[in-house]
Amino acid sequence: MPPSSHNKNKRKAEELLKPVEEAAPSAPITAAEDDSDSDTESSSSSTPPIIVLLDLARLETVKTRKGDFELLNCDDHRDLLRKNKKDHKEYRPDIAHQELLALIDSPLNKAGKLKVYLRTQKNVLIEFNPAVRIPRTYKRFSGLVVQLLHKMKIKAANTNTTLLKVIKNPFHNHLPAGTRVYGMSVGGTLYNPASLASTLLGDGGDKAPPVCFVIGCMAAGHVTKEDHPYIEDMFSISEYPLSGACAIARIMGAVENHLGIV
Repeated sequence: MPPSSHNKNKRKAEELLKPVEEAAPSAPITAAEDDSDSDTESSSSSTPPIIVLLDLARLETVKTRKGDFELLNCDDHRDLLRKNKKDHKEYRPDIAHQELLALIDSPLNKAGKLKVYLRTQKNVLIEFNPAVRIPRTYKRFSGLVVQLLHKMKIKAANTNTTLLKVIKNPFHNHLPAGTRVYGMSVGGTLYNPASLASTLLGDGGDKAPPVCFVIGCMAAGHVTKEDHPYIEDMFSISEYPLSGACAIARIMGAVENHLGIV
């Protein structure tokens, strides 16, 4: 086989899920290719960031018969979950994938105004570099998360930039001083997204404190103050139950409109 063909096949294989014992492959994600992202972030550093914690995500690895590792999920591992007397409906790592796409792809993030964290139900806290590009397909996302959970960090393929990493708990230690924290729940106080953004962010000036939204990342249930005593208030943005990704899109859109981000 010609060397060029061999290299292409190798790169393609590296994008797929690999056993932990193998050397770390090139991460199946890349930093933003547009250099203007970093410029925008530095020029807008005076505006307080919006911080989002995706909470209680079901991200657990399982070893397959082939010796590979996968994210435990209700579609591929139903028999295994039933054997271990676990409710398969709770194992929805695709929810985390959908919500991360909604956040990282948002104009708010591209403008350098967003910081994203995720906490799993096993209390693993993950920090996301704003330049990370979340894989478009669930299969590649699953492979990425497996690598992260076993190796503790993921770096860009061609640079030394850390795109994702597991960080030390508790979460509130990573919040800037004065951050105001709000939880999202269908049972919270109902707000119109636009009025919520206006109320929380004010005129968006330098003296406004950073705002953190804690958003559930699970199939059932919601964020509670018992889990996060530092939450000031619980809110809802619709009288109807919404998927996490839909709720995030409404919040991000309202904040972007309020800050004048197009």
